Amino acid sequence: MYRAETDEFVFTRAFTTSADRVDAHQRGTSLRYAAIVALGVAWLPVADQPAQLGGHSLESFIGLLIDRQAASTNLGDVALIAWAAAQAGHPRLTEAVDRLRDFDRRTAAEYVVECAWVVSALAAARPLLDVEEHLAAARQRLLGSIVPGSPVFPHVTGAGLVKPYRAHVACFADQVYPIQALARLHHSGDDPAALAAARATAEQICRLQGPDGQWWWHYDARTGEVIEGYPVYSVHQHAMGPMALLDLTEAGGPDFGEPIRKGLRWMTDPAELGPDGETLLLHDAGLTVRKVFRGDPKKIVRGVHTATTRVRPGLRLPIINRIYRPAALDRECRPYEFGWLYFAWLASLDPSARPVAAAESKGR
Repeated sequence: MYRAETDEFVFTRAFTTSADRVDAHQRGTSLRYAAIVALGVAWLPVADQPAQLGGHSLESFIGLLIDRQAASTNLGDVALIAWAAAQAGHPRLTEAVDRLRDFDRRTAAEYVVECAWVVSALAAARPLLDVEEHLAAARQRLLGSIVPGSPVFPHVTGAGLVKPYRAHVACFADQVYPIQALARLHHSGDDPAALAAARATAEQICRLQGPDGQWWWHYDARTGEVIEGYPVYSVHQHAMGPMALLDLTEAGGPDFGEPIRKGLRWMTDPAELGPDGETLLLHDAGLTVRKVFRGDPKKIVRGVHTATTRVRPGLRLPIINRIYRPAALDRECRPYEFGWLYFAWLASLDPSARPVAAAESKGR
């Protein structure tokens, strides 16, 4: 997934399968995904890192990301690069964090995922730099986004970024990245309120987990209930869900071992595809199938459930679920899936543990 000619990671590899072969081709590039790869690869042994980074050392690769950070216009990309620099103790960390501070519009509406990455980046930088003022504002923005009484996070922190009819719809990513960020925030500086918020959201998504281990996709930010379960994404099952829950446990939260195991089992035996269905793990090709979805034109099920729950929370039309059953596969794979896979199973919250040292131990 690395393009050596431009020192960039692709956005995705789309592929087709036949009885005896897999044909894959690259599409686009992604600075965001490159930063996530750096976060994950950092936990591999040093000797294994260049093979994942186009021959670069981790330090030189993060340096490339910091060079490109200056031209980015996306808060999430800027935050992820600062986080990677902080985690690695990069010599240009101050530059990366200064860029994040200058770019972050602290009073404007932002996407919750990106706000969570800001908190994670600053929590990682905390032992190395004075980031307390920015971190306090980022913490308040993230915690203040929750609808009073709801156990889940919304999609955005304020009005204007999404159309009003879907303002109540949040996704799984809107839950796992705040869980992770608040767990890491608490571990970095004793923040019981952050830990409690992370735990409440984690317990809610675990309570709603599908019968076969599915991490569902869309939630009602007002009530915390599921609006539409599909698609189910492979990266949620093997990486993002475990990553957030393991971080929360390590920060002082409860043990989420059983829902993590259920989610992993779905990867090898997805109920939607039946006993003779296709595999989601293409070992020889080094790919995963991105998601199982309904195959409905123009995402009609999501649209209908968004509209009905907007009128009345919990109101859905079961018949449309029966018409559009989740049996379609999205045959593409993105580099961040493997970045978070490494991070989920190798990372540590201990600020004294260098990523390499942690990777050479037993990990998590």
